[in-house]
Amino acid sequence: MFDSYLFTLADRFLRYVQIDTQSDPHATQFPSVVKQLDLSKLLVKELQEMGIADAALDEWGYVMATIPATTNRKCPVICFCAHVDTAPDCPGAHVKPILHRNYQGEDLVLPDDPSQVIRMSDYPYLASKLGEDIITASGTTLLGADDKAGVAIIMELAQYLLKNPSIEHGPIRLLFTPDEEVGRGTEKLDLKKLSADFGYTLDGGELGSLEDETFSANAVKITFQGIIAHPGTAKGKMVNALKLASLFIESLPKDSLSPETTAGREGFVHPMEIRGIADQCVVEFLIRDFETAGLDSKQQFLKTLAQEVCAKHPGTHFTMEIREQYRNMKEILDQHPHVVALARKAMEHAGIKVKTECVRGGTDGSRLSFMGLPCPNIFAGEQAVHSRHEFVCVQDMQKSVETLVYLVSLAAAQ
Repeated sequence: MFDSYLFTLADRFLRYVQIDTQSDPHATQFPSVVKQLDLSKLLVKELQEMGIADAALDEWGYVMATIPATTNRKCPVICFCAHVDTAPDCPGAHVKPILHRNYQGEDLVLPDDPSQVIRMSDYPYLASKLGEDIITASGTTLLGADDKAGVAIIMELAQYLLKNPSIEHGPIRLLFTPDEEVGRGTEKLDLKKLSADFGYTLDGGELGSLEDETFSANAVKITFQGIIAHPGTAKGKMVNALKLASLFIESLPKDSLSPETTAGREGFVHPMEIRGIADQCVVEFLIRDFETAGLDSKQQFLKTLAQEVCAKHPGTHFTMEIREQYRNMKEILDQHPHVVALARKAMEHAGIKVKTECVRGGTDGSRLSFMGLPCPNIFAGEQAVHSRHEFVCVQDMQKSVETLVYLVSLAAAQ
């Protein structure tokens, strides 16, 4: 089916990652930064040039488009989704991607900062990519495979299906979202306008990974109020809020409950940001657990630590704010087992060994599932995401496209 097809995936991906779409967690507008629309507008243009007349960008920065059905049989409307923004955790502007053809296991020294070296010993997945093509950044920025690999895969799917109308499939809806990386990717989305029966995000890692479970997630903000006085006359009066926050952070466990000390199905509390002055200081946390009920115990744990810190300094106090981010999509997907089963079958048809995994993070699919669109996550080849070592294998992305073609074909044949 794909032997004679000339993939344009690598060129697409290289083009997309050079567009700065880094989102801003502190912004109040939506999308958080207008520059995300630079890529969104390009996607609309490219889709229209393919012949998809309804491709459009709405007022909130969502791109929607339809690949028309090629059969008169009644088929489910399937949505494929990826996000255009990149993470704020690492520099994301002026990305200079590098295509390393025919990788043979060598260290990949990133030229703009030779101290950044991607080694097989650090990333054992590379051992399965010998002879294939690897794309990295140049050492000073992230790459943006998360999730421009997913964007490129969906765009390639659209081109492939439009060039091969003999493949029978039902209506396919394409969705590109902003602000996924700051937890707001579906905030303004109109599911009625999207009008799909179920969907899949293309925002995963290794070849064959099929993710039907994510963390449940909350954001927690703890604000410490100190006692301020003029530094010259502060003896016996001042209690510095910055020091309160520092004592609080220092009281966190050193060998558990953190991202750097947990794996598998273990949750964590993760201080993401600290800011303030001597009078008042704010600490921002991410709280994660695969069991939604586990969020409560972790939040109570933080509250107890803050109470203990303030109790040692009479006159100080703190406030705690909790904001829901997303919930474990497995709670919904277990009610729609055919959605995951279809993706599994498609991967098997593509000759891929399926690895059903849980995501130590979240996707737009988490929120979409709870909004009424069951939406597991399919591999896109992303590796070492949110870092200067981020990379992706071109052949992984190609196999993802093949998986999607089989998926829509199988759905039409059911």
